[in-house]
Amino acid sequence: MMISSRIRSLAVAAIAAGTVSVASAAHADSGTIRFAVYKAAFFVGGSGGEGTLTFHGRSYPISVGAVSGGLAFGVSKTYFRGTVRHIRRARDVTGVYGAAGGGGALGKGAQVIVMTNDKGAQLELTGRQVGLQVNADLSGMAITVK
Repeated sequence: MMISSRIRSLAVAAIAAGTVSVASAAHADSGTIRFAVYKAAFFVGGSGGEGTLTFHGRSYPISVGAVSGGLAFGVSKTYFRGTVRHIRRARDVTGVYGAAGGGGALGKGAQVIVMTNDKGAQLELTGRQVGLQVNADLSGMAITVK
């Protein structure tokens, strides 16, 4: 009898823990994001751009700004598109995202990036790059929902 009581207690605790994690995950949602970024760099680079976040059927204009440092030079334009996950409202996308990476493009190139901000919003982006750009740098990107 004592064993079945312990098993029952463990089962109730496991179900309660699972319900709490499913409930918090159920409240978070995802949306789509698209933006274009212009980048110019000679060791220290700067970039900026604009785009759109689509969340719950509504479109929100966004602005993007970034600074990078390391080995970087060139001029390029990258068209990003992807998914933003783990958000409860559109403004959760606002924040600073960090990344370390490298790449390059002469003419055309491709990029894949996954980044997270301090609110837990996760960007999963693919990008199509045009221009001349070579980089091995640390960079940060700030997104603001207007």
